[in-house]
Amino acid sequence: MRTRTFVTAALLAGTALFGAAGPAGADSPSPSASPSGSAAGPTEAGTSFRTATPVKAGQRATAGASTGDYLYWAVPVDTGQRATMKAKVSLPKAARHGAATWQLDVYDGLRRRQACSYGAQTRAAAADAASVELSCTLRTVRSWAEQSSNDPLPGTYYVRLTVTDLPQDDLGLPVHAEFEPVVDEAGGAYAVDGKLAAPLVPGAATASPEGVQSASPEPSATGKRSAAASEPDGGWSSGRWSDRWVWTAVGGLLAALAGIGGYAMTRGRGRPSRVPPGV
Repeated sequence: MRTRTFVTAALLAGTALFGAAGPAGADSPSPSASPSGSAAGPTEAGTSFRTATPVKAGQRATAGASTGDYLYWAVPVDTGQRATMKAKVSLPKAARHGAATWQLDVYDGLRRRQACSYGAQTRAAAADAASVELSCTLRTVRSWAEQSSNDPLPGTYYVRLTVTDLPQDDLGLPVHAEFEPVVDEAGGAYAVDGKLAAPLVPGAATASPEGVQSASPEPSATGKRSAAASEPDGGWSSGRWSDRWVWTAVGGLLAALAGIGGYAMTRGRGRPSRVPPGV
């Protein structure tokens, strides 16, 4: 009876703890968000890395531009998050001379071009197409990585939207662009030991620990605004917390309960009575 009690308690404890930790470690491979439910974001886009317009997750930015322009946005992505960059270009109704190829590129804080795990990063729009949609889902951001690797790290990510191939006569036609970053929590399954001293954001490398600026040139007002705005809601975690801690605690508790249950099952029911000699 005592053995059955230990086994039942272990099963109940394991079920409760795994049920509590399950949602935190869930990994959805296809993040999605309804554009109609997105918060209104900036109505302009930058034209270079230095002037990239900051956009936070859940916002939808818009911008009017001319075909051939480079449009830049800056998005903060923290440790353990997986970001999907979505863009839609409404093409002019005027007669066009041929198909146009649009491309969405993503760069990290070191301006290294990041590969997309999935998504249509490049698409061709026919001459009579009304719009073209692109997306790029990045790999899960890690808190730390080897210098030789190209793993995504926490910090500001730059998104560039432009047309890469089109008839020469179509350059300069007006277009309307929409951009929306969708950020999901990937969970502690992607956590690693170690962390960066500071996230890769504009201006972070030029500030000393005492907060005194170095001798580098004073950044422009736009650069200051981008650095201040490129931060997730609630600040940077930099690897402070991971739900991997929950799974570690669950494993330790289940191991202890299993040990107690195993001892109760194998210790026996007391010493056997001695048989008198000669019987």
